[in-house]
Amino acid sequence: MEQLTVGTFSGFSEFTLWLSFFEFKPFAEPEQKTGPHTVRVALCGLLANFQVSTSTEARYFASLVPLINCLRLVIYGLSLVTDEGLIKSVTREGNPGELLRGPLYYVLILILCSLVFWRESPTGVISLAMMCGGDGVADIMGRRFGSLKIPYNPQKSWAGSISMFIFGFSISIGMLYYFSVLGYFQFDLVGAMGRVALVSLVATVVESLPTTGVVDDNISVPLASMLISFFMFGY
Repeated sequence: MEQLTVGTFSGFSEFTLWLSFFEFKPFAEPEQKTGPHTVRVALCGLLANFQVSTSTEARYFASLVPLINCLRLVIYGLSLVTDEGLIKSVTREGNPGELLRGPLYYVLILILCSLVFWRESPTGVISLAMMCGGDGVADIMGRRFGSLKIPYNPQKSWAGSISMFIFGFSISIGMLYYFSVLGYFQFDLVGAMGRVALVSLVATVVESLPTTGVVDDNISVPLASMLISFFMFGY
């Protein structure tokens, strides 16, 4: 219990320090288009604090980190409290209402994966890898080098989609290998590469579809990844 309490405090403290860094005025503020993904990388790494625990309650303690952030997003998204530093670092257009869409969906998926899949299932690992690594890198690379657009969706680029597939696949394989080395589940690297590649391809296609106004990528990408991963791995 003491180990879990320390992990929870450590995780939330690290995330708070990241946001404090963005809000500290002497530093140049991050570009609003890439700031959300920088914060996402920081948040995604926080769950590593709980990987050393063998307690059955570890998943619930781990979920407290994104849950606290979820509540914070709701408070600032509804403009109950104002924090320009947070808004500029996590949103793309500086609108507080954005916090109640993509960023909020993001932490809800983190909570879902922590509670349902935790560390015993490749499905949860791959879903988070595609959302955090694949989709995050796709947005950054697409905005930097995305002059050549996808024919059926002018808001998406070939550079972004190719980057999503490569990084989503690579991070998924890396995390699966890492979890298997720690003994959380059995993993055959060669045998799983084809299945992970298929999941990455499906997630990339889903992310490229012109459905942004209907469903957010932070919902469609991880859910599609969960569905295909569960079908491929069975758990």
